[in-house]
Amino acid sequence: MNKGKTLYTKAKNIIPGVSQLISKRPDALLSDVWPFYFSKAKGCEIWDLDGTKYMDASHMSVGTCLLGYADDDIDNAVREVIDKGTISTLLAAEDVDLAELLCEIHPWADMVRFARSGGEAMSVAVRIARTKAQKDVALVCGYHGWHDWYLAANLVDENALEGHLRPFLKPLGVPEALKGTVYPFRYNDTKGFLNLVEKHRNDIGLVVMEPIRNIYPEKGFLETVREVTKDLKIVLVFDEITAGWRLTEGGAHLLFNVHPDMAVFGKAISNGYPMAAIVGRRDVMEAAERTFISSTYWTERIGPAAALATLRKLREKDVPRYITGIGGEVQEAWKKLAENNKLEIDITGIAPLSRYSFKYDSAAELNRQFTRLMLRRGIISSQVFYASYAHSEHHLGRYFDMVDSTLAEIAEGLSGGNSRT
Repeated sequence: MNKGKTLYTKAKNIIPGVSQLISKRPDALLSDVWPFYFSKAKGCEIWDLDGTKYMDASHMSVGTCLLGYADDDIDNAVREVIDKGTISTLLAAEDVDLAELLCEIHPWADMVRFARSGGEAMSVAVRIARTKAQKDVALVCGYHGWHDWYLAANLVDENALEGHLRPFLKPLGVPEALKGTVYPFRYNDTKGFLNLVEKHRNDIGLVVMEPIRNIYPEKGFLETVREVTKDLKIVLVFDEITAGWRLTEGGAHLLFNVHPDMAVFGKAISNGYPMAAIVGRRDVMEAAERTFISSTYWTERIGPAAALATLRKLREKDVPRYITGIGGEVQEAWKKLAENNKLEIDITGIAPLSRYSFKYDSAAELNRQFTRLMLRRGIISSQVFYASYAHSEHHLGRYFDMVDSTLAEIAEGLSGGNSRT
């Protein structure tokens, strides 16, 4: 039993669920051979507790590190503020600098509030929107975190959020009083959105949605949402926590020229340091002063310092262009290697957030087999590839070679009983 497995066994008894993030739970991956814990991470490489080095060709800590792990420029900026003190009775000047930069990148926005994680930032945005609108009902599209306001959608139907990244989320612990406050609609389903608006038009205070995740918006979809919300004085909130800074500098909505009333950012804006931001129009954001939104550690300055350094480097290196190119290479390689090995796969996702799936009845087992075989080859891999600036052509070459040999092994082992789905 390696050090990671030993620690994992101990953790199961003292930490419910072991991980604080469902996406990193070993029992949802491969609890028999997974490396479990890391001792070091640099670039796109990770060392486990036994010193074994792996290349991360998976989700790069669920999309937090666009520049790669332990980027020297970001870490140096953080060390500088650590040496001078990270928090005090007075405010951090970095807040103002970061707010100005975010408003510069998003000219439609006038004001900014900060938090330290995506989920809580979404709750802040929802609180501000409901305060502004003076109405409670929210229409949602996409995945927006674990908080009560969102999971309340499943109080009406436990499958209501199926198709919004995480299906079958049980609303245990969510107050029944929130039933009927959140209704989901599907991405690119303009008709479904309009039907919900017509049904609840007198009670809708806000629409919360991801402007893009796995597929691009169809012509007129985002424009219709924006037009309807503006006409009915409904606050439109774009959740850019996942998509932000991957396709372009700032929110992906800038590519579509559809501007919300608020946009929420996290993950990529600070390259692995806790930070989140809510940017918005002045008339909406000023509602924050009429409700209670406050937290002591939202005033520390490691997060803002990391975000400032990260956003400046993302701009300097034109990282969105780079990772879009890398992601495109990965998708093309998957397609070619699957064809060469006579395997059927589906490829989805925007280029920087690529994913694939086997088109067989035994897809779940094939996914596990793929991950297990890639681990033997020194690569942490799954059905996703989140591109980062640390992924070089050298890394891609090695990754493609290992994918090729892994798919060949899977193809050889497939029996006639594994029919296509």
